[in-house]
Amino acid sequence: MQKLFTTLVGLLWLSTFGVIAQHFTLKGQIINQTTQLPIEGAIVRTLPNGNAITNSLGEFSIPKLTSAEVQIQVSHIGFQKYEAKVKTNQALKIALPVAMVQLDEVEVHPENAHQQQTISSIDLQLRPINNSQEVLRSVPGLFIGQHAGGGKAEQIFLRGFDLDHGTDIRLTVDGMPVNMVSHAHGQGYADLHFVIPELIERVDFKKGPYYADKGNFTTAGWVDFRTKNVLDKNFVKVEAGQFNTYRAVGAFNLLGQKAQERNESMYVGGEYSYSDSYFDSPQHFRRVNAVTKYNRQFSSKSQLTLTASTFWSKWNHSGQIPDRAVDSGQISFYGAIDDTEGGETSRTNLNAQLVTQLGNGVLKNQLFYSNYNFLLFSNFTFFKEDPVNGDQIKQHENRNLWGGNTSYSLEHGNGASSNIGIDYRQDFVNNLELSRTVNRTFVSDSLKYGKVMEQNLGFYYDYTMRLSERFTANVGLRYDMFWNRYNNFLSDSSKYTLKANASILSPKFNLYYTPNNRLQLYLNTGKGFHSNDTRVVVATQGREVLPAAYGSDLGVVWKPFSKLLLNMSAWYLWLDQEFVYVGDEAVVEPSGKTRRMGLDFSLRYQITDWLYADMDWNLAKPRALGVNELQAFLPLAPTRTSTGGLNVRTQNGWSGSLRYRYMADRPANDNNTIIAKGYFVNDMQVNYQYKAYNFGLSVQNLANVRWKETQFATESQLKNETEPVNEIHFTAGTPFFAKLSVGISF
Repeated sequence: MQKLFTTLVGLLWLSTFGVIAQHFTLKGQIINQTTQLPIEGAIVRTLPNGNAITNSLGEFSIPKLTSAEVQIQVSHIGFQKYEAKVKTNQALKIALPVAMVQLDEVEVHPENAHQQQTISSIDLQLRPINNSQEVLRSVPGLFIGQHAGGGKAEQIFLRGFDLDHGTDIRLTVDGMPVNMVSHAHGQGYADLHFVIPELIERVDFKKGPYYADKGNFTTAGWVDFRTKNVLDKNFVKVEAGQFNTYRAVGAFNLLGQKAQERNESMYVGGEYSYSDSYFDSPQHFRRVNAVTKYNRQFSSKSQLTLTASTFWSKWNHSGQIPDRAVDSGQISFYGAIDDTEGGETSRTNLNAQLVTQLGNGVLKNQLFYSNYNFLLFSNFTFFKEDPVNGDQIKQHENRNLWGGNTSYSLEHGNGASSNIGIDYRQDFVNNLELSRTVNRTFVSDSLKYGKVMEQNLGFYYDYTMRLSERFTANVGLRYDMFWNRYNNFLSDSSKYTLKANASILSPKFNLYYTPNNRLQLYLNTGKGFHSNDTRVVVATQGREVLPAAYGSDLGVVWKPFSKLLLNMSAWYLWLDQEFVYVGDEAVVEPSGKTRRMGLDFSLRYQITDWLYADMDWNLAKPRALGVNELQAFLPLAPTRTSTGGLNVRTQNGWSGSLRYRYMADRPANDNNTIIAKGYFVNDMQVNYQYKAYNFGLSVQNLANVRWKETQFATESQLKNETEPVNEIHFTAGTPFFAKLSVGISF
């Protein structure tokens, strides 16, 4: 009996060994063929089963394969698909060439259900873009408006929000924050003009407060610009257009071929822009950008990126003008009441990022620093407050911002992964000022003058798991702490300091159902927040200084056939009580609770190999809560918007686009008695590539319609008036504006 038992155990051990011996693991790295840099988020599949997503270093691992040779497929939006038979006993290194997006190759995957959406840099080249801020228009449903001469950050609209200049949307560049807390002009002010658009590699975005690694300002959504780590070609481009508009931009590799062979690169880029613009009063707008970026791959396990950039801009602007002044003929549609408005701003950045393979996971470390200066002269009410000198104001600040991010992501196998991280940010804002001026000259005591010190420390953890072959779930938790200090220089003592502290816990839960590679249903839920201005926080002794936002999305991604991709979602967002600091008036206003709900619909259709159509349609119902229903409208919040167009790219060098933007009429005040008029505008771009040369023509407002880009219901008083009038004040949108460009790559 003992011999029989021993024999059975031996046979069982041998059979188990045999099963184990038949298991194989496929490992490798996916890189960009042109730049030789890792591709993050590529889908790797082995047939008939087995899949993985590449990490930040482009690496993947697929265990428990039952054959020593497998069929492999590798895909990523913006790259050519790879298919081959490979052996599992070797480390693969696969280089994917860049390619135009082909919708028949795009599949819906459960593996990357919670990953960000990516806008290909190739698609961005097809659209008329004057600056990096306009790249934001590529985010479905997002609108921008300029109302201060091109040098000020644009006003942003998304999902029933008038986001002002960034209050409820988180913007970053290579992981470095763009939004400014406790800013002289308004909370969350986000100026992206320090980014050179030709050096943008991709734009990642998502809507809603559903992502644990995204903290402050992530209520309506987030957008992250990723700039090129490696310059594949040197280039120089010059542009000239109407209204004395000129621009020159270029970028050059600084290291030679030997450096590239050891995976080391460095480039420098620069940009200069000038324009008088289309207003009656010339803007004399000037902008200078410079950037240098160093990238070093020490091995397939480690990559270092260092970036330094600087930016300066100065301009005049015509501000917002009242309807009555145009209707009476006092000024033209492109005129000004106070043409001495204008501003000057600058920002210098240092950014260091190190990505390292640590065990079975990836460790990311980042440090950043910014020196920022802002000066703006505005006049919104003309002679309402001061009938003699007028109501021009000066907003000014000097800021030093530094911080860092650390995260560790780990693949657990069977589709499970986790991510843990810490964020820190500290702002020192000096000479934070609001004063009365005449012709940019100080005339009276400052309304506000002081300095701010603000700190934010955040911790987060999220876990993604495959519940079954078709279900994927993501759970996350984030905890943020804030420390606010304000020194009021207008008080009797310079030692007079107001303080407040606050914290907030933000849970997230996301569920995805993917029955096949053409259909995915998803439910996103989460809690987010945006911080309030330190001057508000300390004034309320820390009460309700981090108002919560609760959101949910119920949606579907569907490919009914190979050339058509649809995305539809119904969403809801509820915001708690807020105290808003109105930087233009130095007052604190409670805005109350709000609720927004709506529908988003996106369509992408490839008509032919060279013709590509897209359309986004967005509906929103934004309302204030706890007030009379007839006075519950949210001023300037968009209710119906749509964008879309046709994109062309041929094999013989021609490319371009014809696009439209539509925003419907919307309430300009809380009882809907003043209406901000909607608009429909077309833009066009045509490019021709001949060998190393590129020729381009871009046209904004192709039909030359007269439209109002930004509008406000403002109470103002003109010089000859005895009483103030409350009506629409607007900044005119661009008329027909054509611009030619010539570029060369080498």
